[in-house]
Amino acid sequence: MENREIKIALTGNPNVGKTTLFNALTGSRQHVGNWPGVTVEKKSGNVSYRGYDIEVIDLPGTYSLTAYSIDEIVARDFIIEEKPDIVLQVVDASNLERNLYLTTQLMELGSELLIVLNMCDIAEDRGDRLYIDKMEELLATPVIRTVATQKKGICDLLDKVIEQKELEQHHGHEIGYGNEIEEKILEIEKVLGEDEGRDKRYPLRWLSIRLLEGDSNVREKIASSPVYGNVIAIIESIDKEEYEAEIADKRYLAINTIFPQMCTRANETLTKSDMVDRVLTNKYLGIPIFLALMWGAFELTFAFATPFMDMIDIGMSWIADQVSSGLRPEWLASLVGDGIIGGVGAVLVFVPNIFVLFFLLSLLEGSGYLARAAFIMDKVMYKIGMHGKSFIPMLMGFGCNVPAIMAARSIEDERDRLITILVVPFVSCGARLPIYVLFAGTFFGRQAGTVIFAMYVLGILIAILSAKLLRETVVRGKPAPFIMELPPYRVPTLSTSLIHMWDNGFMYIKKAGSIILVGVIVIWALASFPWGVEYGSEDSYVGSLGHAVEPLLEPLGFDWKISVALIFGLVAKEIVVASMGVLYGSGDSSEALSERLMADAGINALNSLSLMAFSLLYMPCVATVGVIRKETGSWKWTLFAIIYGIAVAWVTAFIIYQGGILLGY
Repeated sequence: MENREIKIALTGNPNVGKTTLFNALTGSRQHVGNWPGVTVEKKSGNVSYRGYDIEVIDLPGTYSLTAYSIDEIVARDFIIEEKPDIVLQVVDASNLERNLYLTTQLMELGSELLIVLNMCDIAEDRGDRLYIDKMEELLATPVIRTVATQKKGICDLLDKVIEQKELEQHHGHEIGYGNEIEEKILEIEKVLGEDEGRDKRYPLRWLSIRLLEGDSNVREKIASSPVYGNVIAIIESIDKEEYEAEIADKRYLAINTIFPQMCTRANETLTKSDMVDRVLTNKYLGIPIFLALMWGAFELTFAFATPFMDMIDIGMSWIADQVSSGLRPEWLASLVGDGIIGGVGAVLVFVPNIFVLFFLLSLLEGSGYLARAAFIMDKVMYKIGMHGKSFIPMLMGFGCNVPAIMAARSIEDERDRLITILVVPFVSCGARLPIYVLFAGTFFGRQAGTVIFAMYVLGILIAILSAKLLRETVVRGKPAPFIMELPPYRVPTLSTSLIHMWDNGFMYIKKAGSIILVGVIVIWALASFPWGVEYGSEDSYVGSLGHAVEPLLEPLGFDWKISVALIFGLVAKEIVVASMGVLYGSGDSSEALSERLMADAGINALNSLSLMAFSLLYMPCVATVGVIRKETGSWKWTLFAIIYGIAVAWVTAFIIYQGGILLGY
């Protein structure tokens, strides 16, 4: 029976439209996880076309296939070890020359390669002329034109994929590295070929070139070979740095030779993106514009989401009334009404805020602006002892700290990466947003959006100050230089933004149905027992727990109920709001919870501000703690992150509350 399945790997430099093309190919049929053994996001999707089931694997974006970052190792190991039927390299047509370096390395992997020439509209609008036929001849591989943002060329691309699969022809092309290097390549190939039991997945020529370039990851791959000693003897006889530089020079020489035959660039010296950048990345205007845009995003999030919050609030109240009134015995009605629906419902009310914020951030990312934010902040980051790349994980932290910490894997220097991992938890993630919305909306009225924005700014400031402190004390040394290519400005695609919004928002909903559900049941049980006590009273187990920790948190303005909520917030920050819903017996209604908070003499605008700051800064959720342990490989640094975070949170909240009292608030 004919095989009607095709596996294709999608690779390319960052900012070439790879994600947009992936979304255009797979639509909503996507799955997100992690690559086996590493915390790098793995995206896969499926598309059915002309009777074929095509699986698309989205590899991490890389500029090369060296072993300097985990992203590069993941991308090249998948191509070599999993052997996809076809490798699609997405190339930015407006930056063709820069993209060709990765092409030269992909050729050496011995895979079936197909070039996807994306963003042709940008290149041609600028006046560039692309010679597709010549490109195919010189690269010895098919080239397909696409404009992924408009879904142009998608069918042509799929047709070519199927054609290449059915032809089963291999397109090969090699770069010559000069007599001296080629002799060493052949010498290593010959020695490796003597190992009859060697892993046949790795092409001999590719192994030989990578060994000459001093690739430690490749050395590990052949370490168990009986010919390892002979290979190392050859490697030790050369100047590896000189060979590595010479090999790179030969690749660039080949690119410089063939590029003029494939493309004629326009004489335009100043693009539209350049003109916009003169304002948005201006050294005086850049940071104020960035802060203004972020403030606008949070104001819009609060204003736009409020009607939808009210609708969910009304719906959850109706469900709670229907379920509770029909349940017996009384304890079961209390569990479902006060515990499950009250706790989980108090969190689900804030789903619109989460979705709106993620959608707005996706628009900023899709437009190319968030990359500029990293560029704008580079000088500031360097002065405080952080790598420019660290700002990208910090921006990702607005969504969730877990993938943000994972993103630090792209930072090559170990100390820069460690500092980034330690300070990212101070960046306010989506899980903290319900806390801000509840307390800012309750106590600050029309200023709620500004207060929420201030929390996000506070998180960034604390992260920056912590990085400065860490760099001058426990993680000494200067950060490595930061080089980043800015993508052109584009009109973000609605479909990509909606998919991004749904992926992140659905993760929040799943959490409400799992971790938070378990958490609120535990809180209900503690609030209900021992039998006979008033629900959620000081005589219950939850009251005893609250009073045990209250002395530590009382200087911050927190009573025993807030103390309990913060303890359970260690599991997931959303549980703070869920706990308040259970403890205040407000059911699932956020309006009722706000009214009861207002009526509580122990809670006011000042200690609610202190509470928001403490929730922002104290120990991150257990998932974040777990990923810190995995990324650092050290319990010492994990415990340091926990203790340091709690200490910073306590001091900051103390200053806010006690300082406010001294000022007469």
